[in-house]
Amino acid sequence: MTPASGEGISPAGPFQVGMTGGALTAVALTGADGRVVKGELTAGQWVATEDLGYDKAYTWSGSGKGEDGADVPVTGSFRTIKPQRLTSASLNVGDHQTYGIAMPVKVTFSSPVQDKASVQKAMTVTTSVPTEGAWAWLSDTEAHWRPREYWKPNTDVSVNVDVYGVPFGGGAFGASDVHVQFKIADRALVAKANTQTKRFEIYRDGVLLHDFPASYGMESDKRAETRGGIHVVQQKEAARKMTNPTFGYKDVPVTWAVLISQNGEFVHENNGTIPSQGKKNVSHGCANLSGQNAKIFYDLTMLGDPVEVAGSSQPLQASDGDYYDWAFDWATWTSKSAATS
Repeated sequence: MTPASGEGISPAGPFQVGMTGGALTAVALTGADGRVVKGELTAGQWVATEDLGYDKAYTWSGSGKGEDGADVPVTGSFRTIKPQRLTSASLNVGDHQTYGIAMPVKVTFSSPVQDKASVQKAMTVTTSVPTEGAWAWLSDTEAHWRPREYWKPNTDVSVNVDVYGVPFGGGAFGASDVHVQFKIADRALVAKANTQTKRFEIYRDGVLLHDFPASYGMESDKRAETRGGIHVVQQKEAARKMTNPTFGYKDVPVTWAVLISQNGEFVHENNGTIPSQGKKNVSHGCANLSGQNAKIFYDLTMLGDPVEVAGSSQPLQASDGDYYDWAFDWATWTSKSAATS
């Protein structure tokens, strides 16, 4: 019987009863409120099929038959742990959604995690295509998983954050589990942006589809220089208004805006910079394309597609916000794992 008795038991279990040299006939696990826990009696063993509550008392009851035919009682009681606080988890990917080949998995926790090894052990990513990947803690409240290389197209991905009943450290425990299944697109779309050649190339499955002139962030002000490294498409808006107090503009309308970094970098239409596109970098960090070319990219791209920026002296980094996951080489990435073995 697990557990037969005790205090401070994890409500996630396992909760089970078995017999050696006999057979169970009936088992019940009942809470103090009289509710019977759901379970199954199969192959001579009873197993609970649902989680228990926090800080609750439970009682075992039932019986079995020994080899001699005598009744054997099932008895015992225990109490689950009382957390000092509960920590919830949320994911950046949506259930049954489709993403591009650079999409990382991000788990955000509602409060700082002290016992990262315990929490990471409870999080798994499984794939339909063999994929090397790893967790990395980018802060006390964020764990990200990314593949070593870009995802293979048509990969099905399951993310299981089974943290209910898991100790987070400091008296905190997981509030609930989170499960998501998503898919990687059936094509590998990669945009290559070069701030020196001032070109914006779009490749699908390794084949060049488009080579557009572009204008990037001006190098004369490092605050405006487009960040180098692999960006990830995060949002698409057919029309939006751009505001940047640092550079003194507000509510400037643009079309075909594709967000590639939380620092405010977009790929978007700016017909006003067409004379500079392909010749000079004049923006405040965004990739400027003509309206026609910006719409082509907008229509082709989806969330999770990579935009590889080359030629910049300013690398994408933590201060730029989501997602700078691909800025790390693999050795550095894996060093941020909390795995103990």
